[in-house]
Amino acid sequence: MKYLNAAEVLPKDLLIEIQKHIKGEILYIPKDDVRIRWGEKNGSKSYFENRNNEIKQLYKNGCSLEEISCKYRLAHDTVRKILYKK
Repeated sequence: MKYLNAAEVLPKDLLIEIQKHIKGEILYIPKDDVRIRWGEKNGSKSYFENRNNEIKQLYKNGCSLEEISCKYRLAHDTVRKILYKK
């Protein structure tokens, strides 16, 4: 996290108002309430959802855990978790 000097970033009247409450301390200003969930920004979430759906479909079509594990290079336990997760 990069620290900024408030005097360089904020308007003078806002800076004066903030100084009434806190002076010379480090102040964290959080982002707005709009939060990006894990994997939504870089596409990881959709990639894993698609992969997991493919795994479930292969299993429904008769592929064994061994075949699915080899195809996706996943441990048996990981494939089992994907299949039985609700």
